[in-house]
Amino acid sequence: MKKRIMLVLPSTTYRTHAFMTAAAKLDIDLVVASDHRQALGALVPDTTLALNFRKVETIAERVYEFGQKKSIDAVVGVDDASAYIAALAARALGIPHNPVEAAEAARNKYLMRQKMEAVGLNNPSYQLLPVKKKSSRLAGEVNYPAVLKPLFLSASRGVTRVNDAAEFAAAFQELKALLTLPEVSGRAYGEEAAHILAEDYIEGVEIALEGILVKREFKALAIFDKPDPLEGPHFVETIYVTPSRLPGYVQREAVHAAHRAALALGLENGPVHAELRINERGAWVIEIAARSIGGLCSQTLRFLPEMSLEELILRQAVGENILEVQRERAAAAVMMLPVPQAGILEAVEGVEAAKAVEGVEDVILSIPAGQEVLPLPRGGRYLGFIFARAEQPEDAETAIREAYRRLKVVIRP
Repeated sequence: MKKRIMLVLPSTTYRTHAFMTAAAKLDIDLVVASDHRQALGALVPDTTLALNFRKVETIAERVYEFGQKKSIDAVVGVDDASAYIAALAARALGIPHNPVEAAEAARNKYLMRQKMEAVGLNNPSYQLLPVKKKSSRLAGEVNYPAVLKPLFLSASRGVTRVNDAAEFAAAFQELKALLTLPEVSGRAYGEEAAHILAEDYIEGVEIALEGILVKREFKALAIFDKPDPLEGPHFVETIYVTPSRLPGYVQREAVHAAHRAALALGLENGPVHAELRINERGAWVIEIAARSIGGLCSQTLRFLPEMSLEELILRQAVGENILEVQRERAAAAVMMLPVPQAGILEAVEGVEAAKAVEGVEDVILSIPAGQEVLPLPRGGRYLGFIFARAEQPEDAETAIREAYRRLKVVIRP
């Protein structure tokens, strides 16, 4: 009997095509639950469900009513917000998933810190700062250098390192302004937009770790090196390279820390994406999310035989054994193209020259010309992605850098 998955897709996601392709390959029926009404919903009844992500108290009833008409075998979210919605939906349907409280902790950085502190993981000192308080009164309460961050945004949006009281005041005001933007505040649940998290800055090498939980058992899928220094004041993520070139014992410690962090939050099943820093005191989990890697970065990962990350996630969701699945041997790299300045994007030139670099598989632009763009920390979108593959990780990284060198971004202030 065909399996049916409810796929929770926010209207802003890059991931729709990849998950749709994976579901078609696996002959899985999809019900698309989204925060906007699907154009084909009236033509193909019972294949779409419009949900109000901003009113989470309405989710359970809507999903339960839908589940009375069509049975659902699993629910899958694709980003921080939809992973939380997926947990609510699964609870309403009475099917296995991550507990709602765990999904909430995975999207709320303050709850995340509390959970990891409780189990004794390496954890920086941290405190919750109300945005209504004057920055001059709060500046003396944090340890410098510190990192300020919103509780609920991803992709390093709003994350800022501050080294003294003056930098704190400027960053605090910038974050307050960011949290008042309608498209940002609309993603907050409860009091999330009313507070900012301050953490001690953690020195060290930063990596990303992709994994998946199967009944609390953790399978590491890939470790990505981040070869560009991420020391602030903002943390614009650019290049990811896998497999990692860190020593094996360091990688094992990172996997162990990520697994412990996931269990500390209460996560049980499905994809996990973690950001960690490594220093002489060990592995520090910066953040951990109940979702897979964001943007189009999943294209760097291929599993044997000929399996995408999205296919792997769907297979696990419907109960297939994926613990023996292995990533391909080739090295892979991706670069998220940063927005260099605010303005109107006029063009990204040199794309064909960048594609011609040996090892480069593709250059995908994700923002069309004519749109307004904002750099981090206020902006939350990348101009596009460069993908490369090679025998060795250093060769994939070299190809990415050469391709980027050939691009010219034209922005009108």
